[in-house]
Amino acid sequence: MKVSKEQSDANRAALVKAASKLFREKGIDGVGVAEISKEAGLTHGALYAHFPSKSALAAEALALGLELANKKLYGKSADEAPDLDAFLDYYLSTRQRDNLGGHCAMAASASEIGRQDEDVSASFTEGYLEMVRAFENHVAQARPELDSSSRGLALVAALIGGVAMARATQKSNPALSKKVLQGMRELVDEAGGLGKK
Repeated sequence: MKVSKEQSDANRAALVKAASKLFREKGIDGVGVAEISKEAGLTHGALYAHFPSKSALAAEALALGLELANKKLYGKSADEAPDLDAFLDYYLSTRQRDNLGGHCAMAASASEIGRQDEDVSASFTEGYLEMVRAFENHVAQARPELDSSSRGLALVAALIGGVAMARATQKSNPALSKKVLQGMRELVDEAGGLGKK
């Protein structure tokens, strides 16, 4: 039985959404195609009908996760400056730290990307640079004496690493984990002219 174009598109979207969530929860290498297909309510044969490889799916799933994170950063209108204060409150919250399947795809996968292929790396890099642009623009206005490009790159890298470290320590030392998030907020506020006024 032939699947309609609409159903085919829906199946593809379900696979990407399921993979995006599972990759954030368990890592790219920690999830097999059978588990992704099951999460999407499809067979693994359906997965290979849409993607030539798990890596191709990973690149698209990562792009979706990064797109969702950047929507949280930029909001509804790309013409308006992002509310970095609200974004930092969200990004560095304990609630989001504990939301492995729904929070930042970069914090969930940064350590894995170096072991993936070029397409996955390119998807990660594109999402990272999109986030960096918001911080560069703010630094350029708030701290014009600084190199906004290098400062933006470093701030976003620190945020990603900070969330990863907070997650890594949360189970054995929740107080330390929370302190990492608080310290990251203070560091970013000071280094980028960000945060609460």
